[in-house]
Amino acid sequence: MGHTHALTGAAAWLAVAPGLAALPYIGESTRVIEMGVMADALTPAEFLAGALVCAGAAMLPDLDHPSATIAQTFGPVTWLMSKVVAWVSGGHRGATHSLVFAVATGFGAHLLANSYPLGRDILVVLMIGLALRAIGIGIPGKKIGSAMVNIGLTVGLFVVFRSYEVGYAWLGLAIGVGCLVHVVGDCCTEKGCPVLWPLKQRWVLPWKIGIKTGQAFEQKILAPILSVVILGLLYVRLAPT
Repeated sequence: MGHTHALTGAAAWLAVAPGLAALPYIGESTRVIEMGVMADALTPAEFLAGALVCAGAAMLPDLDHPSATIAQTFGPVTWLMSKVVAWVSGGHRGATHSLVFAVATGFGAHLLANSYPLGRDILVVLMIGLALRAIGIGIPGKKIGSAMVNIGLTVGLFVVFRSYEVGYAWLGLAIGVGCLVHVVGDCCTEKGCPVLWPLKQRWVLPWKIGIKTGQAFEQKILAPILSVVILGLLYVRLAPT
């Protein structure tokens, strides 16, 4: 479900971001001077921004499903978009649930971040909004109220990140990782995913967990475990040394 994908996206980013920051150009926006040596790193604000972006990106593959959380996030706009994506990709768990989609989406986001600042900012705002919607930020039973809360928090977080001069050289990787984590997650379910699309064979992870989407295990066990993992990773990454 949406909230599980978002939580796994955030956890994945917090787990792998330190290693990714060492790649060329990824940590270039934050140059830390330590003992007279210039070193690449991500600031706490970039860790948090990346976690939210990756959580939102972990929703993107489900844009092929008109009933999915992402298709309902921005009303008729995302619903219509999902109908088009579903048709182009061959239906739910088609082309968007593959390595090709994860790589293409990440690469496209990287080009956008480096070439069009306005488009980059819009993409970041959309990813933050998707993440907040997926994890259930809002007012229960109040769609309009929830939308207003989501918009307010999204804009507020983006402004905070701007005030901390967050760089987005890592944006493409965060979005690619989010999409990839979604595919891995769906490979844990009974239906699997066409990981090597355009080959149609669906992959299920070797141990065949066979999780049934939306059932008690996902909602009452997996989601709380992921929440604890995220809190633990936040403490490890952001606690002062």
